[in-house]
Amino acid sequence: MLAAPDDGLSLTIAQIVERLKSSGLHAQLERQARLSLHNPEIKLQSLKEDIKEFLKASGWEKKLHNAVYREISMFPLPCSPSVPPEHIKEPLAYMRKAQANWEKRILKSLNNMCIELGIPLSQKRPLSEQKELLNKWNEMGTDEPDLSLFRPVYAPKDFLEVLMNLRNPNYDTSELSNFRNHLGLIQVPLNVRDIHELKEYFSELDLNTGQMDIDDSAHVPAELFESEHVRLGQKVLMEQDSAAAQQYVRQGSPNSLRAELWALILNISSQPEDILYYEQLKSNVIQYNLLVDSLIYKDVKLTASNDDYYFVFEDYLYQVLLCFSRDTSVLEHFAYNSATPPRSFIRGKLGMEQYAVFYPPNGVIPFHGFSMYVAPLCFLYNEPSKLYQIFREIYVRYFFRLHSISSHSSGIVSLCLLFENLLQSRLPQLFYHLREIGAQPLRISFKWMVRAFSGYLATDQLLFLWDRILGYNTLEILAVLAAAVFAFRAGNLMEVTSLAAAEAVLADLSTLKVMPLLQIFLFATDSSSLSKGTGATLLGFSTGASNPVYQLAAFELIFLSDVRCAALGVDSLSLALIRFSPFLWGFL
Repeated sequence: MLAAPDDGLSLTIAQIVERLKSSGLHAQLERQARLSLHNPEIKLQSLKEDIKEFLKASGWEKKLHNAVYREISMFPLPCSPSVPPEHIKEPLAYMRKAQANWEKRILKSLNNMCIELGIPLSQKRPLSEQKELLNKWNEMGTDEPDLSLFRPVYAPKDFLEVLMNLRNPNYDTSELSNFRNHLGLIQVPLNVRDIHELKEYFSELDLNTGQMDIDDSAHVPAELFESEHVRLGQKVLMEQDSAAAQQYVRQGSPNSLRAELWALILNISSQPEDILYYEQLKSNVIQYNLLVDSLIYKDVKLTASNDDYYFVFEDYLYQVLLCFSRDTSVLEHFAYNSATPPRSFIRGKLGMEQYAVFYPPNGVIPFHGFSMYVAPLCFLYNEPSKLYQIFREIYVRYFFRLHSISSHSSGIVSLCLLFENLLQSRLPQLFYHLREIGAQPLRISFKWMVRAFSGYLATDQLLFLWDRILGYNTLEILAVLAAAVFAFRAGNLMEVTSLAAAEAVLADLSTLKVMPLLQIFLFATDSSSLSKGTGATLLGFSTGASNPVYQLAAFELIFLSDVRCAALGVDSLSLALIRFSPFLWGFL
C-alpha cells in the first residue's frame, strides 16, 4: 500500500538522498566543498552557510536540483517498508506470473540456440581477434559475419500473442455490468485514460497552441513563432533547468537545440568519468565475445542497415549496443521494472548460487527491432560516448516498458488497451469492420508502438514525437498516434476486405505529419478548443490563452528569472492574466 502523505514525503526524501549518495554527483559535490575551503571568503564561524552559497554561486545547486528531478521522474512513489520488493516492481500478481513465464520462454529460446550452434554464452576472444576488433572498431559495418544460423530470440508478433492471452483470474467480465464488452485483443481490466482525460493531460497540444512542427498558426506567422520559440529555448538552456526544458519541448524542439535540450532533460553531461566508463565498456567488448553480440549484429543487419534513413549509422549502432550489453549499471532499472534479469552460471558450477551471474551483464536480451531504439539518436549525437549515455537513459526511463509485461500506464499492455479503447470509442464502425474481416487493428499497430514508431515515421517526425515523450514523461502518446493513424486512413480502411489489404493501406507512414494527426484526433471535434483569444494585447498580440507568443511569455515568466521577466516589459495586469492562463494550470 502507499504510505501516508507525511510518511510518503519522508520516504521519498530518504530514498532520493540514499540514491544520490551513491552517485558521481555526490563525490563531485564533496570535492567542490573541500576545494571551497581554500577560498578566503569561507569563514569558520559560518562554514556551512558559506559552503552552501559557494556551491550555489558556482552552479552546483542547479545540478543538484536536476539530479533530484531525475530521481522523482524515474522512480515509483514510495511505499510502506512492509511492502515486498516484487510488489514495487509490479503490484498485480497475474502480471508478475505472466512476465516470469515470458522470461522462461525467452531463456529457453536462447539456450536452445546456444546448444544447437554449439556456441558458449560467453568466451574470451583470442589476442589476434581482440587486435582485429580494436582496429576496425569504427568500421564494424564493413564486417560480413555469417549470421545465417542465428535467429532473433523473439519478434514483436510473438510478444503480442502472449499479451492477447493475458487474463486476470479474479475478474469475470460476464458478471460485471460496468465493464462493457471489449471487442479487442487485450482482455485485462486496467485503468487507462479516456479521451477527455487525454485532452486534459495533453492540453498544450490543442489546436490553438503553437507547435514547432506546424506551419499554419491562426494567430501568428510560423516564422515569428519559430524565432520566438528558438529564443526561449536558448534561455532555457542558459538556465540549465531540467524541469523547464521538459516543459519547453512539449511544443517541439528546434532542430538546432534538440540535442542539448534532451541532454538537459535527461540530466546527461559528458564528464571525463563518463567517457572513461564508456571506454571501459568498449574494452570489455574487445576482450569478450558474447552470444548476444551475434543477435545484435543480426538485428542491425535486418533492420537499420536496410533503412533508408539509418543505414549510414551502422557503425555507431554496433558500438552503442555492444557496450550497452556489458553495462551493469542498467541492472538498477530492474528495481522498478516488472522483469527480472536472467542469470547464468559459471561453467561447471551449475546450480551454485555463489557462481551465478547476470547474462547478459546488463540483463537485457535484445529482440528483433531493438536497434531501432538507438538509430534515430544518431542524427543528434555524433560522439559515441554521449550517444551511448543518451540512449541508456532513454531506455531505462521509457523504452524498457515497451517489451515487458506490467500494469504501468506507460507499459505496453496499457498502451495496447488505450489504443483499442480509443478506436472503439471514436471510430466504432471502423473498429467493428476491421474486426469482422479478421484485421484486428492491434495486430497492425502493435509493431509501431513496440518500436516507438522508429523505422516507420520520417526521422524529423519521429523526433517531434519523441519530444513529446520526454516533455510529458509518458509513452501514452504512442497509443494516441497509432489511433490517429487509423482515423486518418479510415476511408480506405472501410473498403478493405482482408488483413493483408488493411496492412497494405497502412504499410507506409513515412509521409505522415505527427502533430496535425494528434491535434485533429484529440481536439478537432471539441468546439471549445477552436475558440480564439480576445481582449487586450500583450507585446502586440492577443492576450488569449491560445496565442502562441502569449504562451511563450507565460512560460518565460514562470520558469525564468525575475530579471528576464522584467526585460519583457509585462505589467502586473498582464502578469496576473498569464498566471491564470489555462496553459499554466498544471504548474500553478
